[in-house]
Parts: sequence; structure tokens; C-alpha cells
Amino acid sequence: MLGRCRHLRRPSVRHELAAHPISPRDCGFCQPGRASARAKTPVQVELGVMSRCPDALVCESVFDQVLKEVGSKMNLSLIYVAKFNSSEPDFGITCMHGVGDYASAQYSTKWWDFVQCQNSHGRYAAGVPEVTLECAGKVGLDWEASSVGRCAGLDGKASEGVELLRKSVSLSKSLGIEKSCTVLINRKQVCVHDGGWDICDGDAIDFVKRINEEYERLNG
Repeated sequence: MLGRCRHLRRPSVRHELAAHPISPRDCGFCQPGRASARAKTPVQVELGVMSRCPDALVCESVFDQVLKEVGSKMNLSLIYVAKFNSSEPDFGITCMHGVGDYASAQYSTKWWDFVQCQNSHGRYAAGVPEVTLECAGKVGLDWEASSVGRCAGLDGKASEGVELLRKSVSLSKSLGIEKSCTVLINRKQVCVHDGGWDICDGDAIDFVKRINEEYERLNG
């Protein structure tokens, strides 16, 4: 049986895209943890996720705790999992739970606060215009005047945001990510949440320990 958030063939989601355009989470935020100028090498941590996936929300909740402990030792990013679909006219992809908000982020250190704000409204709030604007305001982002808004576009279909989405999906495929949520540390899959944790304990303490060990290995 397919896991809850694996790839799944489904009809075009054009109506969902129109209702839930790309948000600041898609194309307006770079993805360091609590990065600052430093000589030491941070640990690269990536979460392979699907938009509106309940397993992704579990992962992101755990890593909100992890960032508070070892954010200065890591760079955190989201990689989005979807299927390319040439018949889908807007983004050219199909997502199991719908494309509410869906792409990698590139420009601002506020991205994680935006993710957490959006998640606080529940998984189906991803990409809902009212929630997008509310969360953008809470993290101090001027949607219309910022590069984030220009990237996503007022209709959520600007070319820059779509291109970032497609690059993120390509990356997930090249890394062999099939389930949301998949946790990678320095490009190695170390844990999966697919209805429950697999491979690892899956609590913040476990991930903090792994990141500390990897940080020492990189900089020892």
C-alpha cells in the first residue's frame, strides 16, 4: 500500500492552483537555519515534503524545536516532492495533496517563521491567499513591494516562482526522495515520517544529537 504522502497519480489540479496560488513560502525565502557569518562548515539539513501533507507538518514541527537548539550549526531547507505532468497547464506538476504552496525559497531569512505561521492554520491553509497575506504581514514582509511578491506574482503563477518549484521537484527526484516527509543530513536520507517515524527515533533530541555529531565530523 502506498504511504500517505508518496507520489500518487491524479488528475490535473488546475482548479486547486487557481484557488491557492504560490505564496511567499514558495519563492521568497532563503533557507538557512539561523545562519550567520562563520568560518566553520554548517550541516546541510533538508526536508523532502509535499504541500499540505500531514507528515510534512510533523517534520516541520519537530525541526522548529531542533532549530532552537542547533540552528547555528545547520542550514535547513525544504525540497518539494511532486510528479512532473506535461498536461498540467499552470505549473506542469501534479501533487498528491494539491499545489497549495509549493517550491523552494531563496531570498529572506524569515522563511521559517512564515512556514510555522502557515502551519498553525492547519495543512489545508497552505497557499490560501488570506493566510498567505496574514503570515507575510506577521513576519514583516510587504507582499506587493517585495521581491517575494514579484517572484510569486499577484496571481501566484509568475515565471520565477514556477521555475523555482520545478527546480525543487527536479532536486527531489535526483536525490531519490519518494515520501513526505524525508529527512536528509548532508544529502543522506536518515529518517522518514510516513504515518509514523521510520529508521530513526524521530524526536528533536535525536536530530540534535545527529546534527551535533555531523558538525563535529565536519569541523573537528
